[in-house]
Order: sequence, then structure tokens, then C-alpha cells
Amino acid sequence: MSLSFSVLASGSTGNAVYVATEKQRLLIDAGLSGKKMDMLFEKAGLDPAQLDGILVTHEHSDHIKGVGIIARKYNVPIYANEKTWNAMEQGLGKIPLDQKFTFAPEQVQTFADLDVESFRVSHDAAEPMFFVFHHQGKKLALATDLGYVSDRIKGTIKDANALIFEANHDTNMLRMGRYPWSVKRRILSDVGHVSNEDAGLALAEVIGDQTSSIYLAHLSKDNNMKDLARLTVKQTLEGKGFQVGDQFHLYDTDPEKPTEIAVV
Repeated sequence: MSLSFSVLASGSTGNAVYVATEKQRLLIDAGLSGKKMDMLFEKAGLDPAQLDGILVTHEHSDHIKGVGIIARKYNVPIYANEKTWNAMEQGLGKIPLDQKFTFAPEQVQTFADLDVESFRVSHDAAEPMFFVFHHQGKKLALATDLGYVSDRIKGTIKDANALIFEANHDTNMLRMGRYPWSVKRRILSDVGHVSNEDAGLALAEVIGDQTSSIYLAHLSKDNNMKDLARLTVKQTLEGKGFQVGDQFHLYDTDPEKPTEIAVV
């Protein structure tokens, strides 16, 4: 009766996370083509035909590109808040009415033996929200696309057994990079993305005695590197007195390769 998960893909080019219990199998976002999503499931040793639902965080293409395709192909219901439905409906293609469900922000919905808690984040989308998964006293938190990490978010995700948390960019790489200033300003803003250093500072406030693993997610292809993200977050946390590798472990995620299925 365990809570398990795999980050199927994570990065600026597409995002998808699989979360499962004995009785429920959920996909959170599907930001890659239907063909690539099927390949990711195969690499992870998972069967998309067994999905019980798709939860959508927000309407950006790196989160919804394959949602409509997967939903139609495997007859999977889709859950999103009303503003996200309005913003993404055209992009999904035709979805049968009996596959469309609403999941409001700041709510808890129960999917068989899994309680899913939604929470708002600050990002430039219609009404972006992410999720905490609760199962038999275990807690998995998913939080990316964060312009900043509010006290409310910190309270919601605090002391999770496992965290999938954004470390989007290295600030110097972003500032010196090829992006136009308007894009840089958007990423650095309160409705953009969290830097490696800010990820470390936020994590220092939410890591608890239960926390055993942290997955650094949604890394920018152009403005970050896995080693740099991991090193910056590690150094920031160690500067706050944490013993990385002893108290908990840091893991990478990848835009094209699923993480091994982990049990919370």
C-alpha cells in the first residue's frame, strides 16, 4: 500500500510526473507529444492504459502538449481548475464531456486511496496550481513554475517525505545568456521561475524530519545544468546547517529520461 512516483520528464521542453498507489494511477501534466509520452511510459516500465486520471497544473504547452492525445487514446479523465480549462481547451482538441472534471485550487480531492491537495502558485498563467499527495501518512509534494515561494506554499509542502521542486535557472547564466531582456525579466519576476539559489533557500524552510529525497525539477535547457543546480542547492542548504546526503538525498530529473520509480 505504498505511494510511488516517477518524474517521467522535467525541464523547459516538457514536464510529466506519474504518481501511484495500489488503487490509483495519476499523471500530472503531459507536456510532450503523445509519441514521446508513450516512449517515456515504456522507459519507466509503466502502462498508460492503466491511468485513472490526468491532473493539469496550468495551460503552458510544456505541461499540456500531450494531454489531449493521452486522454483520448487511453480514455483517461482530465482534472483542472475552471480558468485553466478555459485557457487550454482549444489546445487540447475535442475532449468528451464525460472526461472533463474540475479540480479547484486550495482543495483536497480523494482518488480512491489517495488524497490530493491543490495549491496556488505565482506564475504567468490563468490560475496555476500544483499538488501535494497524501497516502497513509506519507506526503509527496510537487512544486515547479514558481515565481516565488510564498509562506502559504511553504506551509503546504513542509515536511514532505519527498519533494519535486523547481530549480529553473542559474541567475548569472540567465543574465549573460542569449534570451531577449523581456524574456529574462519575465523569468526573474514574481510570476516567472525560481533560481537554483532561491530553490535552496526555500527548501531550507520546508525540509523536515520526514524528508528523505528532493528532486530538482524544471531546469532550463539554456540557463542551467544539472551539476550546477545540484551544487548550488547543496551549498545553500549546507550553509543553513543541513547535511545533504545524510539527512536526505538530492536527485536530478531529465527532460527525456524518467527517474527510477521511487517509493515514498
